Amino acid sequence: MKIVTRNEELLRDALPRIPQSSSRSSLSSYNKLIRFEDISAAAFKIQCGVQKTPCMYSRLSKQYGMDIYLKKEFLQYTGSVKERGVLYLLTSLPQDQQRKGVIVALDSNFSMAVAYHASELRIPVFVIMSTSTSPARVKMCREYGAMVISYGTTAKDSQTHARRLAQENGYLYLEEEDSALYLSGLGTVGLEVYEQVPKLDAVIFPAGGHCGLLAGSAAALKHLNPHISVIGVESESFPVLQQSLKAGHPIEDQACSNHHFYGDVSGLCFGSNSLQLTGKLVDKVVAVREEDILISILRLLEYERATVDAEGAIGLAALVAGKLPELKGKRVAVVICSGNLELHLLQQCVARALTLDNRVCRFSLVLSDCPGDISKLLEILAREEARILDIKQERAFVTSELFTVEVTCTVETRDKIHTAQLRNALLERYPTAAWTER
Repeated sequence: MKIVTRNEELLRDALPRIPQSSSRSSLSSYNKLIRFEDISAAAFKIQCGVQKTPCMYSRLSKQYGMDIYLKKEFLQYTGSVKERGVLYLLTSLPQDQQRKGVIVALDSNFSMAVAYHASELRIPVFVIMSTSTSPARVKMCREYGAMVISYGTTAKDSQTHARRLAQENGYLYLEEEDSALYLSGLGTVGLEVYEQVPKLDAVIFPAGGHCGLLAGSAAALKHLNPHISVIGVESESFPVLQQSLKAGHPIEDQACSNHHFYGDVSGLCFGSNSLQLTGKLVDKVVAVREEDILISILRLLEYERATVDAEGAIGLAALVAGKLPELKGKRVAVVICSGNLELHLLQQCVARALTLDNRVCRFSLVLSDCPGDISKLLEILAREEARILDIKQERAFVTSELFTVEVTCTVETRDKIHTAQLRNALLERYPTAAWTER
């Protein structure tokens, strides 16, 4: 039975039909209007191929004064929500195209999802990666079952080569665009959140240039309940979505970063379909600082035992930064969409976040180089219950009096209040102690 509501009319108005392009084999060849029925069909078709991830009440709720439910999409097999859109897209391809195969370029969650699900569906899949791609990512794609080819030193080189191979061999070149199939698959997140958390007031999604998850899920949620507030969050350093909405068309922000930490958060706005859906259906888009994203990663690691990347943590970062005070006392779902943070970045992120959270601090002071002076300093640190992470002594290059030693300590504290107590105790004994500002 077909249910037609004014929300469905809104969806139809939001998306113009995109003409097929014969010169390019990509997702745009499969564009059509997105309807709620498309999202429902996607949910039915992919239900056996992706995880129905939990949407669980978070212990962070008390800390931020609202009922927070975390939709843990990072638990998908490849660690990303992109699997939903990719699987629906691949299963919707004509059989002759499935036999010929597909090809993708770039080191991204989208490429990883294509590698895995194409292999599971026995579709030949080729992934072109630049020589600068981390060996861990290359290995993972190969373990998923893809044929990985290293080509070129830049992402543009890989994309050009992939398009050439697609044209020569009849592969379908896939890149992350906003086709109706892809958006419908991503929109199934909205269906699940609505089903899992009754009486929702708001749902928070990552945004940025790749706002397909936000747009598709907003289509589902607004159809089911127009009163649910749908909010997108992007990086303050790369407010691509806000700028595109203001301009009325996708823009190319030259300031976008290629740093692996940001992933799709800093990507270019990839299509007018998702942009128009966002403009009509999304209630609010806010931007957060890098510091807020790092602290959000730390909070999720500590309270939820969840290791996520910037794209996964950015939704919670809006609550960490106090960007949404109107949600106090409300029931809010936050989509944690990605957990593909490389190990070397994880170490840097945690170390930096602890400093930003005032839980790791450094100070230096000058002591007389006499027996017992260092032990007195250590007694103060022990009394104040500060954990010493590192201590260094410098004698040769001290510019103060002779026979003195400069001591630099890095210590861990419980929180900002504990850090202030330690600082006051040290300044009382050592007035010239200098603190390294974060």
